[in-house]
Amino acid sequence: QVHAVESGGGLVQAGDSLRLSCAASGRTSSYAMAWFRQAPGKERVFVARISASGVYTDYVESVKGRFTISRDNANNTVYLQMNSLKPEDTAVYYCAAAQKPGSSNWRSSGTYVYWGQGTQVTVSS
Repeated sequence: QVHAVESGGGLVQAGDSLRLSCAASGRTSSYAMAWFRQAPGKERVFVARISASGVYTDYVESVKGRFTISRDNANNTVYLQMNSLKPEDTAVYYCAAAQKPGSSNWRSSGTYVYWGQGTQVTVSS
């Protein structure tokens, strides 16, 4: 069982930076972790994913070069550093953990077993 809690969201201006944190209980060091986001009236979509070891990462095209996912397995925490924020980055950001056995599409929200409650990120123009 994993309990994940996101933090670090807020209201910023376009071009600013934020760092989101996902503090998780349980042995998350053996799980891939991911960030998703959901804008008002839209579906939850993939943002970034990091392998259990931290060696492999993947990003949605729209955030490549601006966002960086990282993890600290000693402290069971995953981060999302967001730079050069744009108004279209406005959403609730969710941390996800543990791909279901046999699930290979890590960009699908249905792949993950555990979810946090989300943190709001609002970027004004």
